[in-house]
Amino acid sequence: MATQTQTIPEAVTIRTAKPEDAPECGRICYEAFTQINVRHGFLPDFPGPDVSTGVLSMMFSHPGFYAVIAELRGKIVGSNCLDERTAIAGVGPITVDPGVQNQAIGRRLMKAVLDRAAEKRFAGVRLLQAAFHNRSLSLYAKLGFDMREFMSVMQGPPINRPLDGYRVRAAANSDLADCNRLCRSVHGYDRGGELIDGIKAGTAVVAERGGRIAAYATAIGFFGHAVGEANPDLQALIASTSAFLGPGIIVPTRNAELFRWCLQSGLKVVEPMTLMTVGLYNEPTGAYLPSVLY
Repeated sequence: MATQTQTIPEAVTIRTAKPEDAPECGRICYEAFTQINVRHGFLPDFPGPDVSTGVLSMMFSHPGFYAVIAELRGKIVGSNCLDERTAIAGVGPITVDPGVQNQAIGRRLMKAVLDRAAEKRFAGVRLLQAAFHNRSLSLYAKLGFDMREFMSVMQGPPINRPLDGYRVRAAANSDLADCNRLCRSVHGYDRGGELIDGIKAGTAVVAERGGRIAAYATAIGFFGHAVGEANPDLQALIASTSAFLGPGIIVPTRNAELFRWCLQSGLKVVEPMTLMTVGLYNEPTGAYLPSVLY
């Protein structure tokens, strides 16, 4: 998450995003993340502005997202999004034009989505923060977010090693009830809205063990989350994919067994992140991978 704080320029206004804002916001998003990542020795989260523009174009037009724009003297200088598809809202990506950072524009963008979450009575709000970005960590803490988990973004060649006893296949609408039940058992709530989108996009998968669903993922990559009864169930999903989408999968580093298995399977840590939350938070009771939103 790339955002900065300090004095608030009076000319800054916040408004709802429109689909036609995506190209300019995508450019800013790419430049902001690239600058902060490269400065700290990490690869950019987006390979080019076309990818970040595509992500924001989807969010700005999707009814399940609330998106806001920051303008300075009539010029777009940043954006932020709130994922409203489930009972827990997710924040991001939040970015501010590198040329006007350190003026509290990021704080205004964060306040806008937090106000929205309060208005809509979401049980909680979560985000993943780039652990090397001290300013965003400090801002989110000041805004009430608590640090919950240290995460490792991991990338590498496909493992291509099917696990015995598992059948991994594309998820279907008929799997929704079982997947939502599994998510509730691990997190205390379901993420069915995201799963429906993953099924529509053709990225969602399930792992069956003993004839029943033991794990699912909306996508195996940066923008997808996964839930499993136990680590081997997630390993079955991870080992079956042909590619880790985007910068890679996000693994809770505290899950030493899963983290070590990923390393032994050839994956490498490419970026550290921090899961931060406001409001309801249940300690997970199973295995999971967050998306970059949470």
